[in-house]
Amino acid sequence: MRAFLILEDGTVYEGRSIGRQKEIISEIVFNTSMTGYEEVLTDPSYTGQAVVMTYPLIGNYGVCEADMQSGKPHADAFIVRDISRLASSWRAENTLQNFLTRNSIGGIAGIDTRDLTRRLRDHGTMNGCITTALYEGEALSELIRKMKAYRVSGAVERASVREIRRYVGARGAAEDNPVRKRVALLDAGTKAGIVQSLTARGFDVTVYPSFSSAEEILADQPDGIMISNGPGDPADNTDMIREIRKLALSGLPIFAICLGHQLMALAMGGSTYKLKFGHRGANHPVKDLRTGRVYITSQNHGYAVDESSIPEDTAVPAFRNLNDGTNEGFLYKDRNILTVQFHPEASPGPCDSGFLFDEFAEMMRRRQRGSEHGAQAD
Repeated sequence: MRAFLILEDGTVYEGRSIGRQKEIISEIVFNTSMTGYEEVLTDPSYTGQAVVMTYPLIGNYGVCEADMQSGKPHADAFIVRDISRLASSWRAENTLQNFLTRNSIGGIAGIDTRDLTRRLRDHGTMNGCITTALYEGEALSELIRKMKAYRVSGAVERASVREIRRYVGARGAAEDNPVRKRVALLDAGTKAGIVQSLTARGFDVTVYPSFSSAEEILADQPDGIMISNGPGDPADNTDMIREIRKLALSGLPIFAICLGHQLMALAMGGSTYKLKFGHRGANHPVKDLRTGRVYITSQNHGYAVDESSIPEDTAVPAFRNLNDGTNEGFLYKDRNILTVQFHPEASPGPCDSGFLFDEFAEMMRRRQRGSEHGAQAD
C-alpha cells in the first residue's frame, strides 16, 4: 500500500507501507549501522522515535530473538530504502516484515533515505508523520501543527522495568573471584547486553525500576552500582537525578552508560544540551584521554553533557568523540565513578571497549581491598 513520510518542515516522501498499517507521529532519527537492525528496534533508548536506517538494504538476515536487546521493539516506526522479503540466516526465526507486523510497528520503505538523512543532518532532527492518508491544504497544515507540538515525554518510565529482576552470574567466571560481587543496575531503559556483560564476568545483577529510591538500592548492600542507558531528555528525570545524587555520595563504585552518564552529570551539578542530529550508529571513533587510544564505538543518543559545566575539582574528562569533539565520559574525583556516553556492551564488530566492564570490576575489587585493610588496621 502507498504510504507517506511527512516532516514538520512540509517535506513529503512517498513510499510503501511496511509492518502494521497505522498513522504515527514521532521524532525522526537516523542510524548509520550496516547491520544490527534487531538490536536497534529493541533498544529501549529508541522509545518515542522513528528510526531511519541509512544502509540501503535492511532485513536480509531476518530476525533472531536471541539478538534482541529487550523483550519487545521500542521504536515507534522503521524507515528503510529497501526491506528484504526473505531471511537468509539459518538463525532467523522470522522475516523483518513479519516481525514488524507481529509487534504492531509501522513503517515505510522505498523512500530516498540518503536525501532524508542529509535533510536531518542539515536542518537537525525533526518530527514527522508516517501515514497512508494523503494530506493536503488545511488538513496538511493542521497535521504539521501537531507534528511540531509533539515531544517525547515519559520515555524512561515506559522503557524501564516495573519490578525488581535478579540475574545470576556465570559460575565459571565467579570462580575467578574469591568473593562473589553483587551489582545493582538502575534501569532507565537498559539493554540486555549490559546485564549479559556483567553476568558473564560472574556478577549477580539486581535490576531496579527507574523509580527506585537510593535507600532501597543501598539497603541490599551491593558491591557496585550501574546506571543504564535510556531514552528522552535527561533533564526530564528530576526524581532519578535526585536519587542518583544520593547514590554518588554513598562511596560505592558506579559505572554509568549513555543516559546514565548524562544523569550523573546532572546529579553532580552539570548540564546537558540537545545535539543537532545525535549520534546513532556503530562506527563512532572515541579517544580515551587517559591513554591516547582510539576505539570504534556503538552510540545512540540525542543529548550530550556540557563538559564545561562540570568543575575540574569534581571530574575530569575521560573520553572524547573525534567526529565533533563532544564529551564521551568522565572520571569523578574521589567518588569512584566512571561514566561513558557510548555503549561498551554493544560490540558492533570490534569488542574494543568491553574492557570498561573489567575496569568497573577492578573498582569494586579495590574498594573491597581497602575495606579489608581498614578492618585489619582496626
